[in-house]
Amino acid sequence: MADAFVYDHVRTPRGKGKADGSLHEVTALRLAETALRAIATRNNLEKGSVEDVILGCVDPVGEASGDIARSAAIAADYGFQVPGIQINRFCASGLDAVAAGAAQVMAGQKDLVVGGGVESMSRVGMGASGMLPAVDPSVAIPSYFSPQGVAADLIATKYGFTRDDVDALAVASHKKAAAAWAEGRFAKSVVPVKDVNGLTILAKDETIRPNTDMQTLGGLKASFAMMGEQGGFNAVAIQGHPEVEKINHVHHAGNSSGIVDGAAAVLVGNKAAGRKAGLKPRARIRGFATIGSDLALVLTGPVDVTQRLFARTGMTMKDIDLIEINEAFSSVVLRYMQAFDIDPAKVNVNGGAIAMGHPLGATGAMILGTVIDELERRDLNTGLVTLCVAHGMGTAMIVERV
Repeated sequence: MADAFVYDHVRTPRGKGKADGSLHEVTALRLAETALRAIATRNNLEKGSVEDVILGCVDPVGEASGDIARSAAIAADYGFQVPGIQINRFCASGLDAVAAGAAQVMAGQKDLVVGGGVESMSRVGMGASGMLPAVDPSVAIPSYFSPQGVAADLIATKYGFTRDDVDALAVASHKKAAAAWAEGRFAKSVVPVKDVNGLTILAKDETIRPNTDMQTLGGLKASFAMMGEQGGFNAVAIQGHPEVEKINHVHHAGNSSGIVDGAAAVLVGNKAAGRKAGLKPRARIRGFATIGSDLALVLTGPVDVTQRLFARTGMTMKDIDLIEINEAFSSVVLRYMQAFDIDPAKVNVNGGAIAMGHPLGATGAMILGTVIDELERRDLNTGLVTLCVAHGMGTAMIVERV
């Protein structure tokens, strides 16, 4: 089996996913094109040398429909012979897109691919493509279906995380993200989004609030209490975990991931392809895995999939230098650190989605790039990236510097 190497990665800044966000006038196609064009240009890739473009997109409808990966490859001038495929595993789509490309490289079926993702949440609203488990009782009932926010509150209640705990993690996310930008840690990987005249629309993540503190967050009301109590979802969640007597609702907009627009691209290939293109590998993909997880808790997949990945690779948490876990909700990260007894200093060292936002189909590829950059900056070796996934799943990948 061939090795799959990460040769480079780029991402756009993340723009606020609302009508007043800086990227609201930019379509998903143009966001994806920006990332694809940037990674090709800065690596001097020959037209037609990329053998596939695989992009995650969670709501591939409307202007993001019709296999956006193929359309973006054409728009980025990759050559008509370069195919594209759009995939969807909800929040893990971007990382799974990279894994899908890496798997083809490892199997000897492709030499050079681009994986990544895109989401324009300001233009194609979250849930625009529908959510079967929410509307079909034959799926919803055995799945203990409840909104993810209620599930996040169930996790916090079951594992003993208070409102102060989840708010403190959110404060830290903003502080770390602000410091990372101030120190230029994202400078080598974030490419600005420009208009047709070449003028920069956005060059920096838009939702970071450096002045966020416990007092500010303390004034916010829990977002999912009414939904859980009056909507009946608390009772559904407790059916899945009857040891929980009452759900304590602790999550709100300030300690949950932000809705944003953005795109990312990761260049993956074998050794021969890199040599031919004159590229130096930055990381080797050591392994990746996906898993189904508890249907009522929904968001604990990162714990389960990490255990599976360690079993597959023969590694343990002691072998991991840095961890990126998507900050879908504070309790997801807190439970992960609790389960593995992890030093918080190793986790999301540049902040996460609570501060910078979560462009659903792109986030996995974005945080993979973040951990590679930070391994290089700190002269460390091995990083783990993982995301929780809607409908009770998890995805993870381990990379090591070359």
